[in-house]
Amino acid sequence: MKKGLFIVFEGPEGCGKTTHAKLVYKYLVRKGYDVVLTREPGGTKVAELIRKILLHKDVRITPLAELLLYEASRAQHIEEVIKPNLLKGKIVISDRFADASLVYQGFARGLTMEFVKKINHIVVDGFYPDITFILDVDAEEGLKRVFLRAKKFDRLEKENLKFHKKIRQGYLQLAKKNKNYYLINTQNKTLQQVHSKIVKILEEKYKL
Repeated sequence: MKKGLFIVFEGPEGCGKTTHAKLVYKYLVRKGYDVVLTREPGGTKVAELIRKILLHKDVRITPLAELLLYEASRAQHIEEVIKPNLLKGKIVISDRFADASLVYQGFARGLTMEFVKKINHIVVDGFYPDITFILDVDAEEGLKRVFLRAKKFDRLEKENLKFHKKIRQGYLQLAKKNKNYYLINTQNKTLQQVHSKIVKILEEKYKL
């Protein structure tokens, strides 16, 4: 059913996923491909409004409510952006997708993984990524990068170090279990070193 290529970037806070999603987008556009760059939570008007709630530094959200807000945002995102563009044969690059819910609400918040997987399965409706890059960095270094970039933390970034270490471990476990997941360590690596590795994988796997 899907004609295009769906690329996702995941990882703990400060891993560089947003930067590298943008770099790959620019690289593919320069090569003449029709590419859509999007993000989660967000990507549509409704989803961006939900994003403001989810990341607001002064609100408290229960794990179940948090999951359902993310899934509502994702449902809108898939229907408005991901599905139509993939069906048109475009390359879609997303900064986070359904795996973020497995890691954040499942692994770190303590909701059962089976429950999160079940909700993800309903919402994703078959539009799973073709390839996922999990960019890795240790929790302390990642948060340091976030602070230097933004000088302040959003609601998730404000969580304690133990939470962020759980996030990293969750992503490391995901990377071990899936053949279409590529784990790339960004610790002490330059942007160009990481970007070159990502591009090499895409060229070898998809001849891009």
